[in-house]
Amino acid sequence: MLRCTSLHTFELDDAEAALQQLQQQLDDFGLLEHSVGILMCHAEFTHTDVLDYVCSHLPFETVGVTTASQAVHGATGELLLTIFVITADDATFRVGLTDCLQDDVEGPTAAAFAKTADDAGGPPALILAFPPLLLQYAGDIYPNVWSKLAPTSPVFGTLALDDTVAFSESETLHNGSHYTSRMPFVLCYGNIHPRFAVATIDQSNMMPYSAEITDADGPIIHGINNTSAFDYFKSIGLAKSSDDASNFLFMPLFIDFTKRDDYDGVPVMRVLTQFTDNGSAVLRGNADVKSVVKLSTFTQEAVLESTRAFVHQVTRQPINGLLSFSCIIRRMAMQSDPLLEANAFAAEMPAQTPYMFGYAGGEICPTSQQSGMPSNRFHNYTLVNLIL
Repeated sequence: MLRCTSLHTFELDDAEAALQQLQQQLDDFGLLEHSVGILMCHAEFTHTDVLDYVCSHLPFETVGVTTASQAVHGATGELLLTIFVITADDATFRVGLTDCLQDDVEGPTAAAFAKTADDAGGPPALILAFPPLLLQYAGDIYPNVWSKLAPTSPVFGTLALDDTVAFSESETLHNGSHYTSRMPFVLCYGNIHPRFAVATIDQSNMMPYSAEITDADGPIIHGINNTSAFDYFKSIGLAKSSDDASNFLFMPLFIDFTKRDDYDGVPVMRVLTQFTDNGSAVLRGNADVKSVVKLSTFTQEAVLESTRAFVHQVTRQPINGLLSFSCIIRRMAMQSDPLLEANAFAAEMPAQTPYMFGYAGGEICPTSQQSGMPSNRFHNYTLVNLIL
């Protein structure tokens, strides 16, 4: 049987006090034979000795990322350290860490996976992955590499994040150490049966525009409806100059991968980051030729509605635990109150359901699992959820 709990501390300066707070919460819970901790914290914790001290004294390994703000039972905030603990007698957890991914993702990930899996004797029932925020890569590279290495294993996770304008302090976390370009992960084996849910804004917020991507290369859309991406957006009145990409921050692109062999009917959302000098649109994730692109409005009300509706739906039945990562742009949509979505999430959660909510620099979550093959996807603007 699998059990979960969430621990937290606001203690940023006193490592011993932080450990005592976490240990007291853990003592009230009680661990089973095998355990692992998913750790998220504000980047400030990497500048003190709290993170390393706490992790070196916990009775299980930890992996995770820095983030902007979080929520668990009893705590919502920014200068916060939280640990989502998964424990079981009939499931095991193997923690791994890649080498530097600055120049290559597949090679170091394959090497770390082989070393960590070693004699496991079968594919993981679940992979929890926490990649660094490296802007030279489209986020799709991470689930795509994992799907190549372990095609039957669902992959869930978040890219590192912080609350600086340039995300310059985003780091991944592994047993108390922190890194800018290495990926920690957990391979889960045994009696563990994860479910996944992807919450996006309602279709009623969709704009009356739909077009086909006619020329693209990974995350760069060169052509839409046989004209440049910029000219297309200009033709529908949404762009006047190449500097207008910033206007699209709260205008998600829905990419409907209709022509893909592995398409499961669930579109993914993409952030448009810039227009190039030749009129191409640069996204944070891939967009394939012949895919359909649609646009949507993205307001505070729409985000909160999708968050509340998801929590209400998923908690109708008892669950062991819930791990939730929300896109940082959903937080930006909260305008003057950066904790608004986190507080709304916390308010909807039943007291008996352990959970961790945190913000993501890019979300990794399957959209479906057909014939034993999960559709591991990279998302923007999305609230992704692991249900245990």
